[in-house]
Amino acid sequence: MKSVKERIEDIRINGYELDFGTVFENAFKNYKKIALYAGLILLFFFIFMIILMSVGMISYIGIENMEAFSKKLIHFSELKEKPLDIVIQINAVTILLSGLLNPFMAGFLKMADCGEKDEEFHVSTMFSYYKSPYFSNIFIAVFIITLVNMSLTTLLEFVGFNIIGSLISLTISFLTFLTIPFIIFGKLNSIDAIKSSIIIVSKQPLILLGLIIVSLIAAMIGIFGFCIGMLFTMPFVYSMNYMIYKNIIGIDSISEIEEIANKEI
Repeated sequence: MKSVKERIEDIRINGYELDFGTVFENAFKNYKKIALYAGLILLFFFIFMIILMSVGMISYIGIENMEAFSKKLIHFSELKEKPLDIVIQINAVTILLSGLLNPFMAGFLKMADCGEKDEEFHVSTMFSYYKSPYFSNIFIAVFIITLVNMSLTTLLEFVGFNIIGSLISLTISFLTFLTIPFIIFGKLNSIDAIKSSIIIVSKQPLILLGLIIVSLIAAMIGIFGFCIGMLFTMPFVYSMNYMIYKNIIGIDSISEIEEIANKEI
């Protein structure tokens, strides 16, 4: 069996075939296995984050200053030209939070893998990718992608090219959406994972874009369930990403967690 790097090199030279219907069908079957459990985890996660952010803001700003702070936020959002120093601070916080939270979100890909293999999945598994070497590679990859993305977008917005900035941002996100699967399943480092994602996506951009759009539309259906429903439809995006990677690259039978355990023994 070819290694991940050999498979990527083969794809770089010869390309690959991907059937839209097969990937969608497999993603939907996978989603049905994880929908309830993943939705409940997302629900508790967002409740926890809301509580944490609320407590943090009240502690930092003071409950007596919340009204004035809210007015400042509204005023800031209405500004056509936002102060550069504030934009940089917001972007810096966004980049840091993205790097810290993505190892947790990668757990949903692991859940999709367990669902595909009919293996048990526990809440603790969601935190498996905070271990070495996954955390550092995920953090660095997300940091690089988000930094480049937000820097270009901010620069273009300041010179008046908002639409171009948004298109570039979406393009970067699309080209790199397989980065984390390459890290957790392909065991690549952050730089190789980003490069590999760009290679794979650029070979079949239309089919992959169609699959991503369909998965996002399916996830958005949950908005009709008082918005909370989105937490139970959003896992379809992770099932889709997992199936795209699995159908193109393939996934080893031994899990990453098992491999770490074997090394420790």
